[in-house]
Amino acid sequence: MRNRFRKYNIRQELRKIIYMLCMVFVILLADVLVAKATSDDGAAAEAVIDNQQGDENRTNINDPGTAQTGEDLQKLNIANNLTITYDSGNGELSGTLRILLILTAIAVVPILLVTITSFTRILIVLHFTRQALNTQSAPPNQVLIAISLFLTFFIMQPVFTKVYTEAIIPYDAGEIGFEEACSIAAAPMRQFMFEQTQRGDINAFMQIANVAWDGETEAQVPTSVLIPSFIVSELRTAFIIGFMIYVPFIVIDMVVASVLMSMGMMMLPPTTISMPFKILLFVLADGWNLVIVYLVRTFYY
Repeated sequence: MRNRFRKYNIRQELRKIIYMLCMVFVILLADVLVAKATSDDGAAAEAVIDNQQGDENRTNINDPGTAQTGEDLQKLNIANNLTITYDSGNGELSGTLRILLILTAIAVVPILLVTITSFTRILIVLHFTRQALNTQSAPPNQVLIAISLFLTFFIMQPVFTKVYTEAIIPYDAGEIGFEEACSIAAAPMRQFMFEQTQRGDINAFMQIANVAWDGETEAQVPTSVLIPSFIVSELRTAFIIGFMIYVPFIVIDMVVASVLMSMGMMMLPPTTISMPFKILLFVLADGWNLVIVYLVRTFYY
């Protein structure tokens, strides 16, 4: 018990010594910083004292309302050490806010890629094609997504090029502001979505939003209405194309099923026999070329 008590006392003494050393270090550091600040701001303090001798109620060196530039604003009250700048002092977004917007954009880019481009229609049609062939996981999901992604870049290349040349390059050069760059970049995307969206879908969402529209003018359609209308229209178009792809393969399944029934092979699944015939027909007709080429052409008519 005595040994434990002695060890406990020793630990307490060591802690007290460490705390005292930390306090001494903090006090010395504060004295150094105060001395440095006093020497650096000596000239500014002397100017304030001289100014106060002329007018005891005045601390600014310029008359109120005479500042025209950012430097003049900083000189209005030199007695204060707190300086507040708006938009980095040059009318643009600060670096911290830019980083926040860039990180937010990186998180939102996958959602925008799926919703406001041709990606949705392409991926759904390719999925229907695989289901019609009854090949289960061939080609796998990764391949379908990769094909859809590259086809999306191919289809959207004119739009992306227009956004880059008309919005991003002038903004980086400082010729336009951030808000103007956003409006210019949104114009090509809105035009693409408006051309691919059926007017009935736009009318439905415009009625829900209670917004007047003449049925033709793109500028009257808000972006918040155009995006869901485009998504609904893309889903409808993709399912129509998928149904057209399914029809010949359903005919093959029906023929194989009727043949098996006539032969008395009722226990044999028709899909097991029809799948090789469907793959053979798809290969002989150059199915992937027909599906992909005509799917891409649907965005140009």
